[in-house]
Amino acid sequence: MARVSDFDETVPLPPGLTIPAIRKSIEYIEQELAELIDIYHEQANVFSALVGIFGVRALDSFSVYEKSRHRDVAQQRFPDLKKRGSSTPAPPKMALESKGSKRPWELQSHYDHPGWYIVWRYLVDPTESIERGKPVIIWRVDILFVEKQDWEYQGSSAGPRGGGRTHTFGIKNPAKKLKGKSVYRRADIRLAGGKPTPVNGS
Repeated sequence: MARVSDFDETVPLPPGLTIPAIRKSIEYIEQELAELIDIYHEQANVFSALVGIFGVRALDSFSVYEKSRHRDVAQQRFPDLKKRGSSTPAPPKMALESKGSKRPWELQSHYDHPGWYIVWRYLVDPTESIERGKPVIIWRVDILFVEKQDWEYQGSSAGPRGGGRTHTFGIKNPAKKLKGKSVYRRADIRLAGGKPTPVNGS
């Protein structure tokens, strides 16, 4: 269970979003993805996408933010969610994008839209050595408002010979931009060598 003591109430949140809603969302994501960790071992990037998708489902159920009802918007455009009652398209202050990442700092997107972003930082622990019954753990949740100028273009490495990835946008100086933006961080997890590690060393 996501402990209340691991939340930071001083972190600014999107209008209407609450810590209880985030807490319920964390528990939902961990529960639902526990049955899907085989996907992580096959394609970690697909699993990260699933974390973001289940984050959307959770916030749609537990918060004042609702999933976009237009399929093309939800799958190809911004945002994943908008505050209930706001206009369509949602203004940036009422727009919320859900991302999953196993990396401690990076924030990437296929677009450079301004708006609120929630990043579910996760780790996979198939032996359940950190917490029994939880092979997937959300160890940190970052929430931040991103301006258009915060993004930088990251070109595609794909070419005529194949391989590479599609182009993306990344946050400039992500560690600096994300400082003080962790609304949730498990006290029993620390970063060691750039990776989330149990504080007790197990």
